Amino acid sequence: MRALLLALSLPLLASQPDPGAPRRPVHTYSIVARDPITGDLGVAVQSHWFSVGASVPWAEPGVGAVATQSFTDPSYGALGLALMKAGKPAPEALKALLAADADREVRQVAMVDAQGRAAAHTGAKCIQAAGHEVGEGFTVEANLMDKATVWPAMAKAFRGAKGDLADRLLAALRAAQAEGGDIRGQQSAAILVVKGKASGQPWNDRLFDLRVEDHPDPLKELGRLIQLRRAYRLMDEGDGFVTAAKWPEAKAAYAAAAKLAPGIWEMPFWQAVALASSGQRDEALPLFKRVFAAEPFWKRLVPRLAEVDQLPKDPALLKAIEAQ
Repeated sequence: MRALLLALSLPLLASQPDPGAPRRPVHTYSIVARDPITGDLGVAVQSHWFSVGASVPWAEPGVGAVATQSFTDPSYGALGLALMKAGKPAPEALKALLAADADREVRQVAMVDAQGRAAAHTGAKCIQAAGHEVGEGFTVEANLMDKATVWPAMAKAFRGAKGDLADRLLAALRAAQAEGGDIRGQQSAAILVVKGKASGQPWNDRLFDLRVEDHPDPLKELGRLIQLRRAYRLMDEGDGFVTAAKWPEAKAAYAAAAKLAPGIWEMPFWQAVALASSGQRDEALPLFKRVFAAEPFWKRLVPRLAEVDQLPKDPALLKAIEAQ
């Protein structure tokens, strides 16, 4: 194991920044957490920095999650996950990486592993107000905040929040902002949530992978994207049911998606397709009419769907749909 730690830490030693290069902190508050019920792992972050989601959050299904911020070194994410995947608990993985980093006092890093063991580090040279709190299965951390009450407010909000892991992570971010947040304001935000166990299909294991790169109210926009992501996941389920000709299940999934995202006309369109395909013409036609009135181009798709058996090849039905 010592040899493995050394091998994994060498890239970190090699990646130390050029001493002559300008260094700027990613003024940030974040939360890293594991859901004790599902085992899902996630990171959520907000910063007065462009595209914070490109550098701070890291997570791997069945392994752990990492946030690396302040004077950010992204190798903490990659190497932290590698060490946890090799069997190191999050506290030991973080300790090993810090020991190999000559600039550890300007770092702020947090980790949680798949068993919910959590650890965090706030270097002595992180810009104040800076600090962290480690709880059961989560950590909250912040630097360059308006007040030192930001991260305790995050911990309290996370513990008291309802819903799935994404809901609870977002609640922590909102609590940070309500407490004053970054002393310089807001700019970008991100959330990354992965499954607690790897399925062997990585494309299915990322439940939320959303970034707001630059926005005057990034948390509001992130909340909107989370809701939209839920809707499109239901759309994906509906598509799968349509392919399998499971029309009642498809109808239910599309209806739920349309309810979550009422302004996205694709959702009621596919709900109407599911209804029409399952013999419920009278329910389908009003939905088609609403969609075509809002976005007429959807009508051109109808005959193409029939050609590939996504709508019945029933001339009367197709004529009725196109008449809407």
